[in-house]
Amino acid sequence: MIYRKFQDLQLSGLGLGMMRLPVLDGDDNTVDEAKTAEMIDFCLQSGINYFDTAWGYHDGNSELVAGKYLSAYPRESYYLASKFPGYDLSNMDKVEEIFEKQLKKCRTPYFDFYLFHNVFEGNIDAYLDPKYGILEYLLKQKENGRIRHLGFSAHGSVEVIRRFLDACGEHMEFCQLQLNYMDWHFQNAQEKAALIQKAGIPIWVMEPLRGGRLVKASEEMTGVMKSLRPKESVPGWAFRFLQSIPGVTMILSGMSSLEQLKENIATCGTDEPLGKEEFDTLVRHMDRETEMGILPCTACHYCTNHCPKGLPIPELIALYNEHKITGGGFIAPMAVAGMDSEKRPANCIGCRGCEKVCPQQIKISEMMKEFSGMLGM
Repeated sequence: MIYRKFQDLQLSGLGLGMMRLPVLDGDDNTVDEAKTAEMIDFCLQSGINYFDTAWGYHDGNSELVAGKYLSAYPRESYYLASKFPGYDLSNMDKVEEIFEKQLKKCRTPYFDFYLFHNVFEGNIDAYLDPKYGILEYLLKQKENGRIRHLGFSAHGSVEVIRRFLDACGEHMEFCQLQLNYMDWHFQNAQEKAALIQKAGIPIWVMEPLRGGRLVKASEEMTGVMKSLRPKESVPGWAFRFLQSIPGVTMILSGMSSLEQLKENIATCGTDEPLGKEEFDTLVRHMDRETEMGILPCTACHYCTNHCPKGLPIPELIALYNEHKITGGGFIAPMAVAGMDSEKRPANCIGCRGCEKVCPQQIKISEMMKEFSGMLGM
């Protein structure tokens, strides 16, 4: 395992993101605890010492599982991160209540790393509003030793991130960004990374494989990869891309099986950054694909907890993207036709509750209407 220096710590170059743990019967809210325990044990045996959870992951169950199984190991043997759930504005006046509950759920007296969760256009004003006292409270917890390192994650625009840095940057020790070769230009990740680098803040990476989107590649892309690095796997290219970016200290991957974990650990056992030609070629080919207009969903499932109709929104967006990329075809119509009728896009009532918590700011209600029209169902 590669280790990266952060202040006086040695962090494993790969961390376990606990947003996509194994689940039972396809239910995102029901974590498969036996498989998760096995993965946590394998992480610690293999040198992974960083675990990232959050209040909203798996409908609140990720923190519970993290606490249950990590607490079986010496506290000094791992680093634990969680986040204040400001992606939901109803939480803004509950920072103390939520933080205390998180410590109990995670069975820990302190968090090694704690973040303002998902700074974006929809919550920046509230995060910075002094009436909520969020920064003040978290700094107090740091002073008391209950937070070791304070940072933030961001899905917002460059301007939103700049505004947050102007207000709070002196207190931020790390920044968690959605960073991968698909989003380098598509989500303006290049400029966001440059902004964080200029501020002298280490980068934590989320969505290195774009919610699984980069595990596979088109035939053309795969051919390019193999011509340049015959022995590198397709997912391996995503990690090598990130190893090429200055300032990247931690790469978090939401692995949902022991097999995925083993593959990623094998890749991250070596540091093999891309050369300039490899880097530019990879980005150029990916840009061609994203120009086809796919929606930037990462399957975080925040939306599903705010949908009164219980629609499987990430699954429908993935099918919508597939339909758009391929220009039609039978896969999306077949998949949607196989769903229960109440789960199809036509059942969206356009309440926009999902859009209020979407980190990617996708206009989900408009997509549902369009998708329903495309499929005639």
